[in-house]
Amino acid sequence: MSEGPFIVAIIAIIVIGLPATIMHYLTEWRKTKSLSTDDERLIDDLWKTAQRLERRVEALETILDKEAPDWRKDYPERPHA
Repeated sequence: MSEGPFIVAIIAIIVIGLPATIMHYLTEWRKTKSLSTDDERLIDDLWKTAQRLERRVEALETILDKEAPDWRKDYPERPHA
């Protein structure tokens, strides 16, 4: 008869513990799927920095086109987005 509590404990772990653990990790996974406020702010800052850098590169290319028209022969064309 000493096996009774052990069997009940095993069944409780399987019926209650395992689904609870699975649901917990599913919930955590869903939370991490979305961006946090800090992530959104970082992406926005990176986007603005990329736009500023793009404008600087375009300004430098314009200056180089005026000052040294043949400079593009020495450098491959960069891909345009």
